[in-house]
Amino acid sequence: MQHKNGKRVIISIASGKGGTGKTLVATSLALSLAGKERVQLLDCDVEEPNAHIFVKAVLNHKESVFIPIPKVDENKCTYCGKCAEVCIYNAVAVFKNKVLVFPELCHGCGACSYLCPESAISEEYREVGIVETGNSKGMDFVHGKLNIGEAMPTPVIRKVKSYINSEMTAIVDISPGTSCPVVEAVKQSDFCLLVTEPTPFGLNDLILAVEMVKKLGIPHGVVINRAGVGDTKLDEYCRKENIPILLTIPLDSRIAILYSRGITLVEGMSQWKNNFLRALVKIREIAHERACST
Repeated sequence: MQHKNGKRVIISIASGKGGTGKTLVATSLALSLAGKERVQLLDCDVEEPNAHIFVKAVLNHKESVFIPIPKVDENKCTYCGKCAEVCIYNAVAVFKNKVLVFPELCHGCGACSYLCPESAISEEYREVGIVETGNSKGMDFVHGKLNIGEAMPTPVIRKVKSYINSEMTAIVDISPGTSCPVVEAVKQSDFCLLVTEPTPFGLNDLILAVEMVKKLGIPHGVVINRAGVGDTKLDEYCRKENIPILLTIPLDSRIAILYSRGITLVEGMSQWKNNFLRALVKIREIAHERACST
């Protein structure tokens, strides 16, 4: 949500491709704010969360994430097939005298139990992941972990986002790409910061990410990481599309060495803290202007 004072905002950190430096940006932005105001860092890359490594988070609470899956009472079931008909995920199959449920395909929508004409379907809960919370260096920390073998990260992402505190600025680190988990994580952000690199792959996937946030109606800007490689087509695209470039991080072996040791950019090179804070000022201005115009 956009807060009335124009300061407390939800900022999602996304990109079209992996390896562009989303976590580098998310952790550095959050640490730059910590100590100046109340801030949360939420890691919604639930298939491979790693922000906790860089901010040395102390985790003190764990909560399981469940989804409801159908449980068929075959004493009531007439094998009419209605449940299989309404399940768009093919999680239920009905045979002459048997109903099969495939829990890994179930999205927990509840349509089968709601529409069963014999009320033969109830729901039981299956754990798909966990959410852990704690703190780090003056900020609140939340991340989710999808259980190994699970195919649907979105319920875990929703649970992570349920911890967003409207009294704090929230920095949300998101998985790469433009798939359903990314859309779920970006939704309801006040601003989306798209991290990219000046290469053909970086530009191609940035275009996809921009299309996504435009459809979601979320104001956005770009961080160019590893500047100095590739060509100028990325800058040309941003100018053409009127997308603000809020921060440029050069290709620098010192940054890579810090990152390989689990040290964030602003802790290893403290001069970058002011750069992130200046970017934050611009983000808040853009988010506030959008909120006032809607």
